[in-house]
Amino acid sequence: MYSDIEIAQANQMEPITKIADKCGILPEELEQYGHYKAKVSLDILKRLKDRPDGKLVLVTAITPTPAGEGKSTTSIGLAQALNKIGKNTVVALREPSLGPVFGIKGGAAGGGYAQVVPMDDINLHFTGDMHAITAANNLLSAMIDNHVHQGNELNIDVRQISWRRVMDMNDRALRQVVVGLGGKVCGFPREDGFMITVASEIMAALCLATSLEDLKERFGRIVIGSNLSGDPVYVHQLGCEGAMALLMKDAIKPNLVQTLEHTPAVVHGGPFANIAHGCNSILATKLALKLGDIVVTEAGFGADLGAEKFLDIKCHYGDIFPNAVVVVATIRALKMHGGVKKQDLNEENVAAVDAGFVNLAKQVENIRGYGLPVLVAINKFSSDTQAEVDLLLKKCNEYGVDVSLNECWEKGGDGGIDMAKQVAAIIEKSDVPAKMMYDVNETIPAKITHIVQKIYGGDGVEFTANAKKQIAQLEAWGLDKLPVCIAKTQYSLSDNPDLLGAPSNFTINVQDVRVANGAGFIVCRTSNIMVMPGLPKAPAALKMDIDTDGKITGLF
Repeated sequence: MYSDIEIAQANQMEPITKIADKCGILPEELEQYGHYKAKVSLDILKRLKDRPDGKLVLVTAITPTPAGEGKSTTSIGLAQALNKIGKNTVVALREPSLGPVFGIKGGAAGGGYAQVVPMDDINLHFTGDMHAITAANNLLSAMIDNHVHQGNELNIDVRQISWRRVMDMNDRALRQVVVGLGGKVCGFPREDGFMITVASEIMAALCLATSLEDLKERFGRIVIGSNLSGDPVYVHQLGCEGAMALLMKDAIKPNLVQTLEHTPAVVHGGPFANIAHGCNSILATKLALKLGDIVVTEAGFGADLGAEKFLDIKCHYGDIFPNAVVVVATIRALKMHGGVKKQDLNEENVAAVDAGFVNLAKQVENIRGYGLPVLVAINKFSSDTQAEVDLLLKKCNEYGVDVSLNECWEKGGDGGIDMAKQVAAIIEKSDVPAKMMYDVNETIPAKITHIVQKIYGGDGVEFTANAKKQIAQLEAWGLDKLPVCIAKTQYSLSDNPDLLGAPSNFTINVQDVRVANGAGFIVCRTSNIMVMPGLPKAPAALKMDIDTDGKITGLF
């Protein structure tokens, strides 16, 4: 079997101008980055403002395991399959981060015969969005330290600066650093740290902004810390929101590429769902809804993370709501949730599939809690046995949820025809009113408790003394009436990655509560969730190379 990059390299892509023409983008609205990728001018949204939106399909998943679920692969394969059955479909995805690309995951543009291409460009520097986000973030860091160095007119308390520098690479050595060493000319020494770029509030603000002007206003609302009187300090007080927005003038434009079967793909933005809200940009989704009759999009990790944040944060700000949800499941992952170790997943274990079904059932229940129709998509692996597949189909039927077996990784769009037909039938009769899991005007503890009890299946929430103090501060500042974004492990419904399946009788421990006022949500960090990942013992980078002809190998 060919590797993903070998499949992608063998594919004959269509010129991006042809893809643009196929979905109604005018030549003057297309800003080409070579032959096969482009940015789309935001002017197109003005031209198409009166065109009815297409139907929106959200792809999410069961709680992920190291075995992999194939959510992006299913999203791309579903979009290709919908086009094959005559539905004008566009797929809208997140951009990969360089950290995971060179770390554990390798490439992140789908897999097999359900990929977006050019996958090497998308996985590497693409159109420079990640670099622009990094630059805007670090410009603000430099402006903060320079303001303090030049007299500190705002009386910023250097002990309370919450803004961190970022880079788009896994580098654990930068998690905690000291800046300003080297004497008077280098500023005032203070503790600082780096996050990965996708964890930056700049990324979150980009993905929730509705225009460049809105993005600039969001930058101005960012809280970088407090002053010596305990009041919040905003970016607009530093006066650099315009310069930050200037750096983002191209990054805010959605990127247009294609799938292996030439389905238009809008790939833009990429916050992680375990530390941020895990969805592609509102602008990308809104553009896709104007270009296609059906739009397939995804949210990161399991439904308890990405889908919850998609529905409670992105839909809240974007005035959108899906017409149907696809929950991706694999036999391999269900066996892990049923107690099988990773090294034993290739062995048939029907009992483990039966035991692990509780996780899938809980994630289906979570989506139904929003009043949304659900289709379970079983992403088939070659190691799955017929007995295991038959049991899972039987369990889904007994649970009363629609189910489809898809083979998009192996067969592309042809492997998802049944899934596409079922999705098309669901959205034809779906007219779902928008619904949030909580009222944003409730207290922070109440909002978190709603999510813990209704989505995670836990008993409640425990707050550290520090978190309680931070909540009281946000209430005093009047910045508590925002959606909450819970940062927790992706490997469990709880905040303990070792609790698989559908655990109960647990509490979530909130250690840190901070406002991302520019993005428009409150980040509640649980357990020891890392905002700057590290590289594994054998990083994916060790397998990557490029030859004298520019041919890349090892990129997944």
